Formats: sequence, structure tokens, C-alpha cells
Amino acid sequence: MHDEFLCHVTAYGTCGGQRIGVPLGTYRAPTLALALWWLRDRASWIAERLDPLPENPRFPQGALVPVAETVLDVPGLLRAWCSDVVRQELVADELAGGRLVRIAVQDDTTEYELLAESVDALRMQRTIPALVVPVA
Repeated sequence: MHDEFLCHVTAYGTCGGQRIGVPLGTYRAPTLALALWWLRDRASWIAERLDPLPENPRFPQGALVPVAETVLDVPGLLRAWCSDVVRQELVADELAGGRLVRIAVQDDTTEYELLAESVDALRMQRTIPALVVPVA
């Protein structure tokens, strides 16, 4: 069983013709349950910032407008992932098995990536001798 997990959230976009990543958070989870909780929390956090509730009193009347039907609903996808028990169990199984988990969604301008992996698996990869192939 893998006991500790490293979790990252990053937003990727294009600036000056180059792909740029902006870290949105990192968490070293001491348990699998906390790793899953943090990933769901960050997905919800992104969804709320991209698509806040229009009736929220913090926003003046008319400040929020709907996007075109052709725009991918990233907040909706993130909220659906958070509430899908079956997908949460799949993520838990992958992480418990020492595999990297990547959840990514994107719209026209930005890709949002949630990553998690076992710290133990990372340590084990470092101890495996590198494949050495002679060049000449």
C-alpha cells in the first residue's frame, strides 16, 4: 500500500506562442483519502472560479454572461468528476497501485490538469538503475 501522495494542479495556456504552465497548487497528502479529497477540492475550486453562481451578491447585476453553446463546459466536467463515485474509486485504485493519475480538461484557451502520484512509487523509480546504452 502506498501511504503518501504528491498532488499538483496546473493551468496551461499559450503566451507569446509558447505553452506556459501556471501552478495552482501542490499538496503532499499523508493518506489516499486526503489525496482524493484535495483533488476534488481543487477541481471544485477551479469550477467555482470559472463558473460562479450568478445569484452570488459579490457580483454586480449583469457582470456574468453565459458563454456560447460551442464552448466546452470545463466547470461542469470538473463538477461531474467530483461527484462521480465510480470515477473516484478508479482514481483511488490507480493511486493505491502506485500509478500516476492525470485528470485534464480544457476549453478554447486553457487546459486544467490535476495530477497525483504515490511518493513511494517515485522513490522506487529513482532506485531502479538507468538503462545504459553505449553510443558508439
